[in-house]
Amino acid sequence: MTVWDRPEPPPRPVPLDRERIVAAAVALADEGGLEAVSLRKVAARLNAGPMRLYGYISTKQELFDLMVDEVHAEILPEEQPGDWREALRVLAHRTRQAALRHAWLADLLGGRPTLGPNGLAVTEAKLAALDGLADIDTVMRAVETVSAYCTGAIRREIANLRAERATGLSKREWQRASGPHVMRMLATGRFPALAKAVHDGTDVDAEASFATGLDWVLDAVAARLTRPPA
Repeated sequence: MTVWDRPEPPPRPVPLDRERIVAAAVALADEGGLEAVSLRKVAARLNAGPMRLYGYISTKQELFDLMVDEVHAEILPEEQPGDWREALRVLAHRTRQAALRHAWLADLLGGRPTLGPNGLAVTEAKLAALDGLADIDTVMRAVETVSAYCTGAIRREIANLRAERATGLSKREWQRASGPHVMRMLATGRFPALAKAVHDGTDVDAEASFATGLDWVLDAVAARLTRPPA
């Protein structure tokens, strides 16, 4: 039985329900990452005994599942665009924006599908965007491909933001500090392709990089889509 199927116990003596528990856990994770989340810490924030929480949530993994599903409510747009590319593009950008608000989400993206109502609704929206444009196996591979790109790009961006916080150096400051070493290595002639990228490549911000990569992935998906015969 999943956490969504299991009924909640009575909310006494301290008013308590899964909604309050998840909200407290999300707040803790937003402040200090997933390592800041435990049933004991959530209980303390709610002024409840830790054992009370076990009536609502059995394990930390269940708590993480509920947290991820809560954030998925932020990903689903109020209206689904009619064009499949725009629908997948909107969902991808909203996923990135949710991860920027809740950096811990990057650690829980990928892996097994989320089974909560909001996670299932997001998956439904992705599949529905491509419904009728190809056979179901092609649709599923297309959704998986776009999702894999988003997960990888989001994790890279969050990792860079965490590095900035950990080192106190912005991207530009880190590049300047690392510049002398990089130039010495490029001067050896051992890395000509990398040297070309460093000297001639255009530096773009994370949002532009995400958008460009996403468009390329959607172009690849478009090339594989064929409307089934009537």
